[in-house]
Amino acid sequence: MPIDESRTFQPIRIAVLTVSDTRGPAEDRSGDTLVARLTGAGHELAARLILRDDMAAIADQLDRWIDDTGIDCIITTGGTGVTGRDVTPEAVERVADKMIPGFGELFRWLSYRTIGTSTVQSRACACVARGTYIFALPGSTGAVKDAWDGILKDQLDSRHRPCNFVELMPRLLER
Repeated sequence: MPIDESRTFQPIRIAVLTVSDTRGPAEDRSGDTLVARLTGAGHELAARLILRDDMAAIADQLDRWIDDTGIDCIITTGGTGVTGRDVTPEAVERVADKMIPGFGELFRWLSYRTIGTSTVQSRACACVARGTYIFALPGSTGAVKDAWDGILKDQLDSRHRPCNFVELMPRLLER
């Protein structure tokens, strides 16, 4: 869908959380890829952190960022698989007010084009939590590229038509 150039781009503040038991800052290629794409699109990197695969620690960090008025959106990378240590979707569900099921479905559809049936091993998901968007992506650079280039680049662009997530932000806390 098209970008409406007559509208003003509204940058948002995005926090990036890498979930990994094995990666440090030097090895966080998926986090680096995500940061390059979001800043390249004109958004602001509000925070960045790496945490181990620990559901309570992930949920606690998500809660802190949700309550931070300087953060509009959180994108995680890693921990969305099916192994015992993969707990990012459970942490996201713990803080979520409303899940966005179509995000995971669309991600897997896009990912199918690059990795085939292996995409069923991804539990990528998204939600709104107390007015903040959270998108949980797999930990590979390919998955980050698929999600950003195929979904988030447009949905986090206030000029995207016919609609986008940014234009809904003022209404996320409506009751």
